[in-house]
Amino acid sequence: MRSRFEPDRQLTMRMVVTMFLLGLVYVVFVGALIVLLKSVVLVVVIAAGLLIAQYWFSDRIALYAMRGRFVTAEEEPQLHGIIDRLCATADMPKPRVAVSEMDLPNAFATGRNADHAVVCVTTGLQRRLTTEELEGVLAHELSHVAHRDVAVITIASFLGVIAGLVVRFAFYSQLFGGRGRDQNTVVVLAAVMAVSALVYAISFLLIRALSRYRELAADRAGAMLTAKPAALASALTKVSGDIARIPTQDLRTSQAFNAFFFTPALGPGTVVANLFSTHPSLERRLEALAEISAELGEPGGGTP
Repeated sequence: MRSRFEPDRQLTMRMVVTMFLLGLVYVVFVGALIVLLKSVVLVVVIAAGLLIAQYWFSDRIALYAMRGRFVTAEEEPQLHGIIDRLCATADMPKPRVAVSEMDLPNAFATGRNADHAVVCVTTGLQRRLTTEELEGVLAHELSHVAHRDVAVITIASFLGVIAGLVVRFAFYSQLFGGRGRDQNTVVVLAAVMAVSALVYAISFLLIRALSRYRELAADRAGAMLTAKPAALASALTKVSGDIARIPTQDLRTSQAFNAFFFTPALGPGTVVANLFSTHPSLERRLEALAEISAELGEPGGGTP
């Protein structure tokens, strides 16, 4: 069912192109593993099994990793009330609602489609934001669900996950079993590592290019739905500033899910990390929201 979120043809085109390119890389990757490992059944079964598991259970995996739990309207009346209003305005199915007991101020959406979606917010985010700011963040997350880019980023990230697992397996296999292996086996494992590392690097860059655009698209769609881009800009400024003060060890536990977050879990001074970030810079996002404020004639020009 089509929602009232503004269609984004550029986002759709970028998702299609990214999935096509990743599909080609994936086919080459599987083919290379079959040649190197000389086992079609083993490679196909493992690859298909991991893909199905990630696609089907992505919501449960994310919630488990982020210590999230589903909450009822009685437990979280404000959160459910905001999502109910936004879903009614957007004319879309209501996702399941979850809360993560973490001080890290953030939110994310996950799930394979709109009927099996989850929107999760942390207690740290709820504590820091006003009702209008929280509404802006939740509208941003719901736009991810409505535009189906949550499912796309889940599938797209699969290639990087499996390539990373193969690199790790081959590395430890060489490290702990290298002495008892013949030279041919060592060469094969080294080749597997090299191919997997290359595939991981390609998927890493493709996913981040898509992710940065989808965040700008979600900012725009969420701001247009609520007609309050300044509230979203204010939430972004608060969250980004507070994340910079979160202990590094707490950030590291969450960075694997940066592509799904409202804003990335990055500490201060991470120049290289920002270069390859899943999100545009705070300045770029605030600039885009200011332009939307000007379009809507909102007082304050979108500056918090």
